[in-house]
Amino acid sequence: MTFGEQNTEKEAHDMLSYSFDQGINILDTAEMYPVPTKKETQGRTDLYIGRWMQSKPRDKVILATKVSGYSERSTYLRDNAEVVRVDAANIKESVEKSLSRLSTDYIDLLQIHWYVPIFGEFSYNSTKWRPSVPFEDQLKAFQELIDEGKVRYIGVSNETSYGVMEFVQAAKLQGLPKIVSIQNSYSLIVRCRFEVDLVEVCHPNNCNVGLLAYSPLGGGVLSGKYLDANSAGAKRSRLNLFPGYMERYNASLAKEATDEYVKLAKKHGLTPVRLALGFVRGRPFTASTIIGATTMDQLKENIDAFTSAPRPLPPQVLDDIEILFKKYKDPAIL
Repeated sequence: MTFGEQNTEKEAHDMLSYSFDQGINILDTAEMYPVPTKKETQGRTDLYIGRWMQSKPRDKVILATKVSGYSERSTYLRDNAEVVRVDAANIKESVEKSLSRLSTDYIDLLQIHWYVPIFGEFSYNSTKWRPSVPFEDQLKAFQELIDEGKVRYIGVSNETSYGVMEFVQAAKLQGLPKIVSIQNSYSLIVRCRFEVDLVEVCHPNNCNVGLLAYSPLGGGVLSGKYLDANSAGAKRSRLNLFPGYMERYNASLAKEATDEYVKLAKKHGLTPVRLALGFVRGRPFTASTIIGATTMDQLKENIDAFTSAPRPLPPQVLDDIEILFKKYKDPAIL
């Protein structure tokens, strides 16, 4: 989601090629990328990926993207729309445009890009309630695209336990495609929202929906680079480049928790990145971990964390993590 904003096309291609050579075969994008979202740059991430994919065997890449949820501000995503919604017309237009930008005939995983209150918010705001598109109608639209061979599987992103259960139940009752994944934020400092109830809902014995964990480093915070606000790395990063963006990770309690996790990593002879990514990777409900990087050095460190960190993390490390978790339960909640 930084390709086209923080990263040039050459940088994007270099990082994609390096990742591919290291065995990474899943790419996750969205029609609204790069971030922060704006009409002038919308779709650049897809274009960069699409041009890179032209030189790669399509069947070796698992391509995931997202159709945007309700928005009154992002109407530029559609040709003629007063509001963006997840209805049949919007879904079909989104997919057609994504296929064109990505230079492909099909999408392996199409996810619904919801905007439920998880970005640092805690309470449900009833004033924001609005009529929704029935779950069955959404699934029927996806079924048509699957039948046409344009989409293989479907999933959700930024979703709640209620949404997962309703999608799975609607699919079961009406013989419609079932969601196979949920892409939600999950890290050492963002745990409760998934672990409290989604983990039970998504369990293989229940809805059987795998977690694609995004922001496993808390937007880079858990690398420890923001602890020194004056460092060159911090100044060039998202939290400082885009005022207000990911504000939840700048909260004082989140910084305090991060400092403690950095100390914990050093105590056990690990880098902060190895600790954070090793924790997410080792969770029994994690199907895949989505990493992001804006430099080649960051990318190499992230990939190295998966190949060189203990797997799973030693019991003593996990015990120490739980001690901190009891003190800092989701410190990124505002």
